[in-house]
Amino acid sequence: MTKSKSTPRCVALIGPYLSGKTTLLESLLMAAGAINRKGSVRTASTVGDGSPEARSRQMSTELNVAHCTYLGDPWTILDCPGSVELLQESQGALMVADAAIVVCEADPSKALTVGPVLRMLDDYDVPHMVFVNKMDQDGGSVKATLEALQEHSRHPLVLREIPIREDGHVVGHVDLVSERAFKWRDHETSELVGLPDKLLEAELGAREEMLEALADFDDTLLEELLENVSPSSQEVYDNLTRDLAHDDIVPVFFGSAEHDNGVRRLWKALRHETPEASATAQRLGLGEADALVFKTLHAGHMGKVSIARVWSDNLKDGQDFPQGRISGLYQILGQKFDKVASVATGDVVALGRLEGAHTGDVLSKDTGPDQLSWPEPLRPLYSLAIEMNGQADEVRLTGAVQKLCEEDPSLILEHDPVSGELVLWGQGEMHLRIVMDKLTGRHNLDIVGKRPQVPYKETIRATTTRRARHKKQSGGHGEFGDVEIIVKPLARGAGFQFEDAVHGGAVPRQYIPSVEAGVKEYLARGPLGFPVVDIHVTLTDGQSHNVDSSDFAFKKAAQQAMREAMPDCQPVLLEPICEVKVLVPNTFTSNAQRILSARRGQILGFQPRDQWHGWDEVTAHLPAAEMHDLIIDLRSQTLGVGTYDFRYVHLQELVGRNADEVVAARLA
Repeated sequence: MTKSKSTPRCVALIGPYLSGKTTLLESLLMAAGAINRKGSVRTASTVGDGSPEARSRQMSTELNVAHCTYLGDPWTILDCPGSVELLQESQGALMVADAAIVVCEADPSKALTVGPVLRMLDDYDVPHMVFVNKMDQDGGSVKATLEALQEHSRHPLVLREIPIREDGHVVGHVDLVSERAFKWRDHETSELVGLPDKLLEAELGAREEMLEALADFDDTLLEELLENVSPSSQEVYDNLTRDLAHDDIVPVFFGSAEHDNGVRRLWKALRHETPEASATAQRLGLGEADALVFKTLHAGHMGKVSIARVWSDNLKDGQDFPQGRISGLYQILGQKFDKVASVATGDVVALGRLEGAHTGDVLSKDTGPDQLSWPEPLRPLYSLAIEMNGQADEVRLTGAVQKLCEEDPSLILEHDPVSGELVLWGQGEMHLRIVMDKLTGRHNLDIVGKRPQVPYKETIRATTTRRARHKKQSGGHGEFGDVEIIVKPLARGAGFQFEDAVHGGAVPRQYIPSVEAGVKEYLARGPLGFPVVDIHVTLTDGQSHNVDSSDFAFKKAAQQAMREAMPDCQPVLLEPICEVKVLVPNTFTSNAQRILSARRGQILGFQPRDQWHGWDEVTAHLPAAEMHDLIIDLRSQTLGVGTYDFRYVHLQELVGRNADEVVAARLA
């Protein structure tokens, strides 16, 4: 068998919500001797999920990092959140991991929820295994689950063991390489037993399928199989190790993390088959880099903390980089940070107060390799307008949010110049509720969130002429300005146009810019209460006074003329329309179409999603007012995997009851 490696390695646990990743992390740490007592999610006693937000929800809300040593080999385990709304946390972990373990349930009907995870791993070329969890539950089928998962993987899923069943329950496994049988013992090492006679035929068939899958990548093995030569166990292990490192195959194991069944077998596979850190550095194109920051934290009294994978034995405390000077090296076990004097290639460590470092930064004496490609942040899909509750400390609020945005690049804070709102964008309602809890608990901010205002506009349908005079006398110089304007509509998207058609100097040239400025100021809020667009204003005539006329007076006259003219121009409400591309498995295409139609959407068509087998892309025009909770509705109808992309396309007239309600709410 392949010898174990002593250089520090890193593995990521990833999978859908409720698949049992945090429980598996506890089992792996317990088997490695890193903890003396196994915690549980139910009692909030796990190494992972130690934050208040995770404890209150009994789920992973952020990346968990745990260092341990198994049989003398140092490891870092990265436990990624399972919620699709927290997928951003997984990207950095997968980039630096030597391998990933996809944790899923033994339920073929839930294989669809694993699809996006397998796709991400394939896109990043990350070597990965599958651990089918919860095999202690009735009805779990490894074969059916594997067949369902294969539809979502570009690479062949290779079963490494078959289950031993007694009275319908899985009680052990048969290793297809060594052809030895093991009976599970809860929370203890499995017992080596004789291979049951009733499984001989099944074991031979499953082993042959495994060898045939490996032979697709090894001509020597293929020749042996064609000549009916049985390869040695060492040869098979060598093939498995090489094919995993090249991301050619996906080995499949199973067990029960809750009962610690199959966990030591998983450790064994990790120890002997996980690629070294050097292979990961080569995959990333890192060259001579010292470290790569893949996660940023603001950890209270510790200040800013950069979690990084180390690629050089030369990394030291106090070392200077273009991003700043390292102030402390720490190994991590959940919420515990232990200071260390030195690190080795492959370690995952926390770097203290490296203020200039950001997620995705390469730490090197030089600027770092140009070829390093870091994933783009996930595009936000859900928003809340946030504000302080009864306070006006906006600077403190924005400062706290910016720290969270640095921790989580899928968060975006925007200031709406029209509504004046601070709008926080994220991946979904739960994602933003977690952020709100962090602002409240960590930053002591009393904040509220509400639905952001829709950026309605208004325009006109008719043309009118209006003359207005601003005259005021209060002693000394007065105020006098007189203008005549023609207001008419423009084509949609034309914006605002101003024309000077004054003849004979009725309005002196120096005051014409003030007339235009007055018109523009009025357009910020028309008769319906919204900004006015697609309008043409022509200044045709006016009067001035040698003493009392001024820029201010003509600006006021222009505003008055607009106020009087606009109600006679048949103002109409405009709502923003977005082009939405909904991405769903084709079994849910009709559900997506119904959701869009119920939201006043205009279905433009659908087609197969590019390079996504079994997925469709539904395109529609959808009012922006209907998009606020679209992602919530869509995920609820697609087992949580549906998503969408969108862009603004145009403004469209809105009339009838919907328009009346919008205007009434605006003018209230």
